[in-house]
Amino acid sequence: MTPFLINRRQVLASGAAILAGGAAARAHDGTVHVTIDRLAFMPAAIEVRAGETIEWTNRDAFAHTATVRGGWEVTIPPGGTATRVAEAGDDVEYYCRFHPNMKGRITIVP
Repeated sequence: MTPFLINRRQVLASGAAILAGGAAARAHDGTVHVTIDRLAFMPAAIEVRAGETIEWTNRDAFAHTATVRGGWEVTIPPGGTATRVAEAGDDVEYYCRFHPNMKGRITIVP
């Protein structure tokens, strides 16, 4: 393969990964999925409706949290899942209490 083809494939693969990571997967049952992998929430920003369920799936080998300062906290065990039903006031930024550089955002939409 020529360097041009290799670089082009890398760019296309990177672009596809970015696009896939930017949109939360919404299941037919009204669940929005967030994956935790390599110390990152993916996607980091999600839009949900009040009453929908957010499900975090932890692919890391250690526990994480989805913590809102002065608000709620969800603990996600290693290799496990945890959920929270979104409420009208959940337009928030959250982080992992164990790994504070991990950050996410939930936006409530109509």
